[in-house]
Amino acid sequence: MTRVRTGVRVLGAVLAAALGVSLAGCSATGGKRAEDARKQAAAEGRAAVTTPRWTFAMVTHSGAGDTFWDIVQNGAKQAAVKDNINFLYANSDEAQQQAQLVDSYIDKKVDGLIVTLAKPEAMKAVVAKAVKAGIPVITVNSGAEQSKVYGALTHIGQDETIAGEAVGDELDERGRKKALCVVHEQGNVGHEQRCAGAKKTFGGTMENLYVDGTNMPDVQASIEAKLQTDKSIDAVVTLGAPFADAAVQAVQSAGSEAEVDTFDLNAKVATALEDGKLGFAVDQQPYLQGYQAVDLLWLYRYNADVLGGGRPVLTGPQIITGADAAKLKDFAERGTR
Repeated sequence: MTRVRTGVRVLGAVLAAALGVSLAGCSATGGKRAEDARKQAAAEGRAAVTTPRWTFAMVTHSGAGDTFWDIVQNGAKQAAVKDNINFLYANSDEAQQQAQLVDSYIDKKVDGLIVTLAKPEAMKAVVAKAVKAGIPVITVNSGAEQSKVYGALTHIGQDETIAGEAVGDELDERGRKKALCVVHEQGNVGHEQRCAGAKKTFGGTMENLYVDGTNMPDVQASIEAKLQTDKSIDAVVTLGAPFADAAVQAVQSAGSEAEVDTFDLNAKVATALEDGKLGFAVDQQPYLQGYQAVDLLWLYRYNADVLGGGRPVLTGPQIITGADAAKLKDFAERGTR
């Protein structure tokens, strides 16, 4: 009987030891997997905070097919995932319709609004309505001068006048004498400020050319016709990355020797800079504009934090040349520069 009990105890001990090793292995494996998953989530920006799931809406003046705003949205969406935000987006290049979209989000009682003020007067009343309703507002990209006056927490973007002045200085350094500033959206205060800033510092002469930015063949044809008429133009400056390629095509078709330069950066612009088809680009970091807008709204809702001290939070300008483009090309191709 003693031997049987002893045998049972020994067998039990062996099984317990084996089970313990097995459980420890499972625990270690499971723990490692959980830790790996946590690290991966953090790396991808998916490690959400534990604050309430607020809803933020962004309404911009973007027209159809403008890749610049895809980059802004990529930044905003990344920050929204990190901050546990339900992110909504709408756009219209018609000022009144943009205001109506903002108004609809106010009616939905969103927890925060991000808006552009390309045509500020059309947006003034609706931004005031949002502020009165207790919805915090941050402006991005355009409208830095009106942002604080209208009641927004802060503005995120580049100073368009300073960006234009940087272009004028760069054109001088490159020895240019006569430039064309291609305005693809009439009435956009930011576009006018860019061209005016460039004229201010440029030692040569600069003329504005107004085109229909929603019709790319028209953009190319208008630039080509101007270059054929005036052979003294030695620089063409476009105010958005999608229009740079049309300008390059126009220069080639017109048989012109003009250099094409542009505001903003995307994958095509980075490649064209590297290949020498473009002289330089002015980067205002649109990804950062979207990311910071969502992040700063979250900080305000969570901790009443406001960045900038009442002054715009600048994301540009930065002059990008072919040498710089090689370093940024990978980021541009993934849609973050």
